[in-house]
Amino acid sequence: MNVLIVESRPELGVLWKRHLERQGAVVSLVRGQDEAVEYLSEHAADIIVMDLVLGDGSALAVSDFASYRHPNARVIFVTDTSFFSDGSIFNHSSNACAFVPAGTPPEDLAAMVEHYGVS
Repeated sequence: MNVLIVESRPELGVLWKRHLERQGAVVSLVRGQDEAVEYLSEHAADIIVMDLVLGDGSALAVSDFASYRHPNARVIFVTDTSFFSDGSIFNHSSNACAFVPAGTPPEDLAAMVEHYGVS
């Protein structure tokens, strides 16, 4: 399974990446919108784990681009804010499959990646 992590905070992105790799996933880590679009222009992703609030660019723009380039790719949005806590993210992103807090244990995130990333 190919996983793309889009996370501005390197320590969090690396934590998720290592855990998912231990579970057998092929994982790429990028920090913002431009890097994510560049990656998705050249590679497929089965699932994208993405911080809703990126330091560089827009997570919704990445999600839109992914749905165009890779219609079967699903997005797990991660956040440490209350923005979209009403679940409306699913109205704004057609490929969103989960919306979880940034503090979600890596093993739980890995279980979600496995569940949603297997077609």
